[in-house]
Amino acid sequence: MGRYLTRRVLQAVPLLLLITLITYMLMRATPGGPLSMYEGDPSVTPEDLARLRVQLGLADPPPVQYVKWLGNFLRGDWGWSLVTKRPVLEMVAERLPNTLLLMSVAFVVSLLVAIPVGVVSAIRQYSFFDYAATTLAFIGNSLPTFWIGLMLIMVFAVRLRWLPAGGMFTIGAPFSVEDRLRYLVLPVVTLALFDATHYARYLRSSLLDVIRQDYVRTAYAKGLRERGVVSQHAFKNAAIPLVTVIALDLPQLFSGALITETIFAWPGMGRLFWEATLRVDYPVLMGIFTVAASLVVVFNLLADLLYAWLDPRIKFS
Repeated sequence: MGRYLTRRVLQAVPLLLLITLITYMLMRATPGGPLSMYEGDPSVTPEDLARLRVQLGLADPPPVQYVKWLGNFLRGDWGWSLVTKRPVLEMVAERLPNTLLLMSVAFVVSLLVAIPVGVVSAIRQYSFFDYAATTLAFIGNSLPTFWIGLMLIMVFAVRLRWLPAGGMFTIGAPFSVEDRLRYLVLPVVTLALFDATHYARYLRSSLLDVIRQDYVRTAYAKGLRERGVVSQHAFKNAAIPLVTVIALDLPQLFSGALITETIFAWPGMGRLFWEATLRVDYPVLMGIFTVAASLVVVFNLLADLLYAWLDPRIKFS
């Protein structure tokens, strides 16, 4: 296990360097650039542009710019926003707790719905519940997230006026858990509806394959109850594909959901990314991209380690 972990970590380092290099070069090749807002201003002289280019480090060759950026990033200096003139790390730290709150609640709700639905659909295959759950799962997967969010706003915020249409809290009101929950309901339902149907389908399909295996039939033949067979023998092996999907989705806990946060005006990482994209704020975009890429690699490594716990037959030698 230790040797496998060391090998995977050593493989992850050049992979992350390659990802950041490609991302950095693509951003530098994007039309416009950090000085585009000044180039069309007649009050800004060529001398001013040259001075700004030196101050921003744009006068160096692109490889030198990347090495300087990487060194500063590793030291905790993620650069300064070209628009707000604030440190990128400070902006990310400001938005990250909001995204963690939204995405973690949505993630927990998704699993609380998906796991029971997927298990019951598999062990009661072709029942009315299975047909209903499968149909709803296909509908949930086919509906775009932005459409679901807009419909929820139209129904529960505009027509019924039960819930707020956007934001994170009532402006001017003191902090209260009830107020925060009211603002969480619509974005959480939007996110959880898609993820729950997605996870339930994976779990149902995997569990159907597992419960037909010989060791499961042997467990039934020993007289074990269905609940014990599913929970102790079938579920852990059936959860392996689900763990893979969840490992790919977990980085969203930190990077946020761009569409949902934008629709509901939730001040999180997804909305920060969208605002930085519109303003061509390269330092902010690079910070978000690098964090997201690092988390994808880390959570995939954790998923590989979980495989051995779920299925002892998996070896890392």
